[in-house]
Amino acid sequence: MLKLAIIYAKAKTEGNVMRHVISVSLFVLAYALAQPASAQLEDNPVPMDKAPFHVPVFSNDYITLLRINIPPGRDTGFHTHYADSVSVNLSPALRTNQPYGSSEVSAPAVGEPVPGRASFNNVTKNGSYTHKADNVGSTPFHNVSFILKDRSMWMNGPAVSNRSGVSGYTQIMDNERIRAWRVVLAPGEATGQYTQTAPGLRVYIRGGVMDELVPGSASRGMAPYEGGFIWQDSGQTRAVKNTGSSIIEFIEFELK
Repeated sequence: MLKLAIIYAKAKTEGNVMRHVISVSLFVLAYALAQPASAQLEDNPVPMDKAPFHVPVFSNDYITLLRINIPPGRDTGFHTHYADSVSVNLSPALRTNQPYGSSEVSAPAVGEPVPGRASFNNVTKNGSYTHKADNVGSTPFHNVSFILKDRSMWMNGPAVSNRSGVSGYTQIMDNERIRAWRVVLAPGEATGQYTQTAPGLRVYIRGGVMDELVPGSASRGMAPYEGGFIWQDSGQTRAVKNTGSSIIEFIEFELK
């Protein structure tokens, strides 16, 4: 009887140990499965247009346009800038930046990025890069970006326009892929007339009420908003006038 009791006690103890081992294993498995998103982003960066808070809203043969809106306390996960692109900043926010594969995180700069600033990311020249941006401030980060597609399909297209003599237009960018101008109109002000010779788009920094003036056609009223955009095919002649009560600001891009 004593021998049977010892065998029973030993079996019970081993069973408890086995159940404990199984319980710990299940806990570890559950913990691993509970955080697939972060682990996936850390180990497998996604393309820029698939990143969190990067929402594609327009695409054609030339560009894919994204609305980027990062709430306070959230991050983009690691993502790759794989093609030339342009960014137009709309609101400042405290952001940190971490390159993929590095533990170094940049300190946030107060007041950056400056609203209305446009920048060109030259991946063709500098190569693709992967990083993570984290909004560590108390306000959303808002940005409009567009990815430039393979330009081989329009390499023999028309040259971009020259608006150096057109009132209201200030050139702010000119490189091998794109040319851009900034327009700021007070109420009642209008630009000079110009002909857009290459395809492109307009991105609004500050909205309002305006008329687009096309020779031979009735004026077209528009009420753009911050971050709004309009695609513009080549060949049209136009001017724009601020018919509202607030300042309007936008950037026009033509693709080379």
